Amino acid sequence: MNQKERVVIAGVLLLVALMVGFDLITDSKEGVMIWHLLFEGMIALIALIGVFYVLRGSYELKHRLEKEINDFTAFKQEAELWREESKKYIQGLALAIDQQLTKWHLTAAEKEVAFLLLKGLSLKEVAEVRNTSEKTARVQSLAIYSKSGLSGRSELSAFFLEDLLVPSEVVVKNEESNLNK
Repeated sequence: MNQKERVVIAGVLLLVALMVGFDLITDSKEGVMIWHLLFEGMIALIALIGVFYVLRGSYELKHRLEKEINDFTAFKQEAELWREESKKYIQGLALAIDQQLTKWHLTAAEKEVAFLLLKGLSLKEVAEVRNTSEKTARVQSLAIYSKSGLSGRSELSAFFLEDLLVPSEVVVKNEESNLNK
């Protein structure tokens, strides 16, 4: 249920409660039986409980949304901080990869394809990014593998990224050393 629907339902229930309350006042002045007054009073009370229930749901939803927005903002700030802190390393890695691609005597187009493959793009996506046909992207990727002596995309990625993965023993030792501080 969206916010507009919640407001309409709460408004209708509040109107019912007010109308029943007004009826209670007029009935009590006319000397209506007590059971009739109690019954109408219960209807007014149920309508007010409905108003409270609908508005409480809106209130909780609003606070959950605010919390999610705050969490997302914190996540974005953390990601931006990581990007800033790692920028020099990423630039250095990009330069090192470019130097290796040059050692393999790749053309500028093949280098571009190699970088896109390392980013995880499919051959179809590479072709779209470069405004070429998928066949051209495939031929260029095969030239990359041939010139580098690698068998495919997995080996290309592993060639550059394998040493970036920290062995699990190093991670455990770093965690232990951080706990001891």
